[in-house]
Amino acid sequence: MQEIEAKFYVMDLKKIEACLQDLEARLIQPRILETNIRFDLPDGGLRSEGRVLRIRQDTEAKLTYKSGGTNEQGVLSRTEIEFVVDDFEKAKQFLEALGYQKLFYYEKYRTTYVLESASLLANFQQQAVGFQTCHIMLDELPYGNLVEIEGESVESIRVVAGKLNLNWDRALPTSYHMLFERLCAKHPDLDPKELSFAALNGLNVSIGELSIRAGDA
Repeated sequence: MQEIEAKFYVMDLKKIEACLQDLEARLIQPRILETNIRFDLPDGGLRSEGRVLRIRQDTEAKLTYKSGGTNEQGVLSRTEIEFVVDDFEKAKQFLEALGYQKLFYYEKYRTTYVLESASLLANFQQQAVGFQTCHIMLDELPYGNLVEIEGESVESIRVVAGKLNLNWDRALPTSYHMLFERLCAKHPDLDPKELSFAALNGLNVSIGELSIRAGDA
């Protein structure tokens, strides 16, 4: 499966959600806490090649592999293989038995909407020609809020970003992990392997510390 997505840091997540509701987007996953563990080999071989091996727990446990990707106009495209596993802890133990080590733990609250072709045709008119379904994820991380738009083409993602009043030039060409590393460089007391709400409790993170610009500014 090919994953094609763009991310935007936002100052007002509720405004984005209200816009989605105006566009008749369908809520497919109410707000839920996600816990994630990213793994790598002891020599860091996966990360050095831009690859990701992860287990995630939300309504179910999933094991995910992502290949190295390409970045086009702020949109990341890469192969993704993901499937459900019966037991999060056993999946963790399985990877560790194969020699993989925890690289990074992170948490976020995620709300997921989908914009489908019928709604798009009604709302976008000429802009919806050739449009496929897009998923929009509203993510609340310990260091701020982001919107992730996933679709089947750069063009469809760009249409949705425009309708959400997101500045296309401010799509983030980086990962949540790399943003956290920027923050850790400014706060040496933080554990770079632990992006949790408890670990950042009481820390007031500014957008300047992440060295990015807000997509809804």
